Amino acid sequence: MKRGALLSAALLLAGCAVGPDYKRPELQVPPEFRGQPPDVPASEKSIGDLAWWEVFQDPVLQELLRTALAANYDLRIATARVLDAQAQVTINRSFQFPDVTGNASAAYNRVVGDRAPLQIKSTFTPIGTLDLAWELDFWGRLRRSTEAARDDLLATEDARQFVISTLISDVATAYFQLRELDLELEISNRTLASRQGSLRLVQARYQGGVSALIDVRQAEVLLYTATETIPDVERRIAQTENLISLLLGRNPGPVLRGRSTAETVALAPPNVPPGLPSSLLERRPDVRQAEYQLAAATARIGVAKADYFPRVFLTGSAGAGGINIDGRWFGPQGLFAIAPSLTLPIFNMGRIGAGLDSAQARALEALASYEQTVQTAFREAADALVEHQKRREFRIQQGLLVDSLRDAARLADIRYKGGVTSYLEVLDTERQLFDAELEHARAQRDELLALVRIYRALGGGWASSS
Repeated sequence: MKRGALLSAALLLAGCAVGPDYKRPELQVPPEFRGQPPDVPASEKSIGDLAWWEVFQDPVLQELLRTALAANYDLRIATARVLDAQAQVTINRSFQFPDVTGNASAAYNRVVGDRAPLQIKSTFTPIGTLDLAWELDFWGRLRRSTEAARDDLLATEDARQFVISTLISDVATAYFQLRELDLELEISNRTLASRQGSLRLVQARYQGGVSALIDVRQAEVLLYTATETIPDVERRIAQTENLISLLLGRNPGPVLRGRSTAETVALAPPNVPPGLPSSLLERRPDVRQAEYQLAAATARIGVAKADYFPRVFLTGSAGAGGINIDGRWFGPQGLFAIAPSLTLPIFNMGRIGAGLDSAQARALEALASYEQTVQTAFREAADALVEHQKRREFRIQQGLLVDSLRDAARLADIRYKGGVTSYLEVLDTERQLFDAELEHARAQRDELLALVRIYRALGGGWASSS
């Protein structure tokens, strides 16, 4: 009965683990995102739940994204860290189990030369043993350490998913910027060709005595305004291609093009459902990563607290061998030994208490970091929602401005050719039109970039394959 009671008590102790169990902190979650479009009712549906190939419909962009997911260096580094974290879980868990090692030896001794009476000439003592070393985890120190390692693994996996989400948004952002620069170059070349024709016309009118020299100079100003833009746009195109190549794990080189910016904007959804704010805690990998880091820090409090209690070790050995003395065998001989031991901290100059204080402080730091990450996520989502809505409104108004200026430039050219007005009116309207067309191209780009940001802010983009 006493032996059974002792065994029950040991099992009960072995099932205990000191230190707090992790529970998700209570957070104040807003009922809906600030900046949510008024015509989109609150629902669980969110654009963040869609895979990236469902959001970005351009086949060329999709191929670039697949290439980046296969070859990007940041993602490969993050994947290697996941493998390391998996190995650390195995290492930490192994300490909960007995450590058994095999040993074998075969010592041979021989006396050469004169020997004393009855002195043994030679001995040969082969022996093989299995040795056991096991720390009995009565206070859960090893289990808490394994728990912390598992949480670290989950945090590392979420860190990898966050790298994927960031990579998706970076490639899409750079691609949309590249397509906008292509449009700027197209506008500049088209404007250059038009102004070259206008300059020839004004020069002909000047030579015919119809126009003044100031008209020629103003036409040249228009021409050179367009020509100076082209080299800068070409530079930015090459640098953006180099950036995309790096994201794709390639050396700098040209990048394929797909749909134009205008086509992509036309296919983009006018309004995006954000979903419920509470679901953002599960959808965003950086939030989940911060929570797992908090859980790991909580488990390490138990590891530090367990150092206050005794540590019980069990060592043992079992084996067989024999001995040969001057050609005569004695054996086989069996060997069995077991030695439980216990260590108890008595005086360590406050080291254990300081270790516990350190673990608790790190848990407080992880808690603050988690709460900050959650609030940052809500802020990024709110910023992205209002940005997408206002960028779209601005792009629409800028398009109307371009239409008006195009008609104004047409009328100014007719009035100038008819002799009703000076070339200054043409100069002013042409300059405004050129600037407005470039601004409209940037507005289209900014609307697409806002879509990318809202998709990332809502936790989308980390699904790795289609």
